[in-house]
Amino acid sequence: MSASSDPDPGCGTEPLPVLQSVITCPECGGTAEETMPTDACIWFYDCPHCGAQLRPRPGDCCVFCSFGSVKCPPVQLAGRCCGS
Repeated sequence: MSASSDPDPGCGTEPLPVLQSVITCPECGGTAEETMPTDACIWFYDCPHCGAQLRPRPGDCCVFCSFGSVKCPPVQLAGRCCGS
């Protein structure tokens, strides 16, 4: 079978998640670039500008999913190749 007839040639290779996300504080609008952990959710985040403690919005698993420019690694990987 040639590669062009493979229904999903990228299948079998898991994409690497983006680990940098810019969190925007809903209180003051301040932003900060943070590195997301790959093995844990961050439920609390203290804004370095105004000190507000951010918590995930209802339905979100962490502060990155609620206030970040990039969703957390587990959410990024949830739609990975082949629906796995």
